[in-house]
Amino acid sequence: MNFENFILPHIWNLKPYSSARDEFKGKEGVFLDANENPLGSGVSENWNRYPDPLQLAIKEQLAGIKSCSTDQIFLGNGSDEAIDLIMRMTCQSGVHNIILCPPTYGMYEVSASINHIEQRKVSLTQHYQLDVEGILQAVDQNTRLLFLCSPNNPTGNKLNRSDIYTLIESFKSGFIIIDEAYIDFSDEISFILELAKYPQVIVMQTLSKAYGLASLRLGMAFAHPTIISLLNKIKPPYNISGATQEIVYKALSNVSFKNESVKSILSERDRLKKSLINVPGVIQIYPSDANFILVHFKQANDLFDYLIEAKLITRNRSSVALCEDSIRITIGLSEENDKLVQLINQFYKA
Repeated sequence: MNFENFILPHIWNLKPYSSARDEFKGKEGVFLDANENPLGSGVSENWNRYPDPLQLAIKEQLAGIKSCSTDQIFLGNGSDEAIDLIMRMTCQSGVHNIILCPPTYGMYEVSASINHIEQRKVSLTQHYQLDVEGILQAVDQNTRLLFLCSPNNPTGNKLNRSDIYTLIESFKSGFIIIDEAYIDFSDEISFILELAKYPQVIVMQTLSKAYGLASLRLGMAFAHPTIISLLNKIKPPYNISGATQEIVYKALSNVSFKNESVKSILSERDRLKKSLINVPGVIQIYPSDANFILVHFKQANDLFDYLIEAKLITRNRSSVALCEDSIRITIGLSEENDKLVQLINQFYKA
């Protein structure tokens, strides 16, 4: 695949910033190169030295976990950084366009708007699946990116894999980004394992969900080594803090926590769905392959406000196309889910 056709020329030819830690990668020595404070940090742990700009220790762990190579991994300040960098790498304002499939993750649209990139929206079907024909009709020679979120946010369902394959085989003017933020809660096989076959695919995942590290803001992109090298070239030199790298390294070693978390959340998801299915105000509970469910309620806006008053916070998606009168509910602890069901029953009995 000729990636140069899909990358902006100034990005392709860019000479990246070379940081002090790029020029010397050793860990021992007298460091007088980076204008750091030699006295420490004034807290119990010293963070006075700049971190590894390429996060190699974490990438070595992830390569084993994800069955890929380290040069196929980009780490960003949340997946949002990868989304923004991919757009800036491929799209020129006023020339190129991207395709979104709403309802889906809102940051694709926000990032495109910030970068002043044309967005062509092809809505999901009533069953929250891809309108493959509509997407292909929207594509032209200047379409650089197609964003697919599976399992999808806010609907929770996984997209038909056969439809994704059709789009991969048919879309030839740019990259397909498959956002797998919730794949740990699904039985779906990651497209990371198919990157060698499909070099135009970029896969995004996160440590915010199953790994419980949302506060650390570490997102992952997996792609052909050429794409990863370009992302590393245009990212800020130290985009992942030393503290984040240290904590993530420890967390990735604790596989049992992640596995037990997924098991517990899936069990609670099933239990919550069973508890809600006979509530009079519940119209539909949509299928979910994520750590949340989308529920169509009668009087959804009033119910949302009622829950807020009780200090139980959900996400009102009623203003989102195809999600009218629906609330997205993250799966909580057993007692939190019980409280939710109790309050919903109280609302409809009032």
